Amino acid sequence: MKMAPFSFGQSQLFTSFKKTWKSHGVSFCAKDLLLYENEQRKFFVMSEQMERIKTLIIGSGPAGYTAAIYAARADLKPVMYTGMEPGGQLTTTTEVDNFPGYPEGIDGPTMMMQLQQQAERFGTEVRIGMVTAVDFSDEIGGIHKVTVDESKVIEAETVIISTGASAKYLNIPSEQRLRGGGVSACAVCDGFFYKGQEVAIVGAGDTAAEEASYLANICKKVTMLVRKDRMRASKAMQHRVNSMDNIEIRYNTEVDEVLGEQVVEGIRMVNNQTGEKEEIAVTGLFIAIGHKPNTDIFKGQLDMDETGYIITQAKSTKTNKPGVFASGDAQDKIYRQAVTAAGTGCMAALDAERYLASVESKEVLASS
Repeated sequence: MKMAPFSFGQSQLFTSFKKTWKSHGVSFCAKDLLLYENEQRKFFVMSEQMERIKTLIIGSGPAGYTAAIYAARADLKPVMYTGMEPGGQLTTTTEVDNFPGYPEGIDGPTMMMQLQQQAERFGTEVRIGMVTAVDFSDEIGGIHKVTVDESKVIEAETVIISTGASAKYLNIPSEQRLRGGGVSACAVCDGFFYKGQEVAIVGAGDTAAEEASYLANICKKVTMLVRKDRMRASKAMQHRVNSMDNIEIRYNTEVDEVLGEQVVEGIRMVNNQTGEKEEIAVTGLFIAIGHKPNTDIFKGQLDMDETGYIITQAKSTKTNKPGVFASGDAQDKIYRQAVTAAGTGCMAALDAERYLASVESKEVLASS
């Protein structure tokens, strides 16, 4: 860590300090000055690295930016750290067609930029940085300590978590190259663009079955690729899939290659039992093999379910730590939509505002 320079003002302080003690018969040498300067440097570096704020928002995206808008308007003076992917998953989406208020649709990055501008207009301070450690207080009215980029310590009266979740992909180079060009991890978000076309979906659980059914209602044909010889989905969901004539299920089948230069033109499948490969023409490939909430940093601090989603209390965004609230896909494994994330961002800001008001009321009563 780079030391803060010993300023002229601090040197004057030492000179005054030395004169005062000299008058009492205490002498100083160069070593004394060096020790004093070192202690002063440590003090001022710690002061520069420590910051106290009212509301800290960890993560951006629809939940984080909406929380910032509401928190700023409530004069909570929010500070947001965007994380490694400012704007969240929507920055990888070419078209957002189902968010209210955009009759012609909008691309994801533009939408996130506009939400950030709106949050900043009301006074949110948006910072690029990654939260690397947290120490949440157990006390009502306690101060939460958050470390950013392994160096800067934030002391926050309230914390809103909006770190989101990351879709799991197959990690095939061609799949990664064509994300946003026909490869999607959300059929409900992007399926409309493939209306009347032939598509494929990868997955075997309830989410995959639900998304395959959704696609079958708007697409000409849906080819469902299941890695094993059976589906993991519930019997009810399997029955729904099997009852739809335009869904073809390929068992023991995986994606070997996504075909196309700029957009998806087809896929090459491989039977993992026989090794036989086959190409089919599709215009869209939907990956439905699950999501991973970006909550590892909060393990041991916050209550979570078995997959890492933060558990919130009843119909609120409250966590098991007073003054810490969770919003968006970090705590929602059911809906995972931009509009629902924004809704919980609003809830988190309102919960934070009410929490601070209750703490202040208790402090007033205690002092009276």
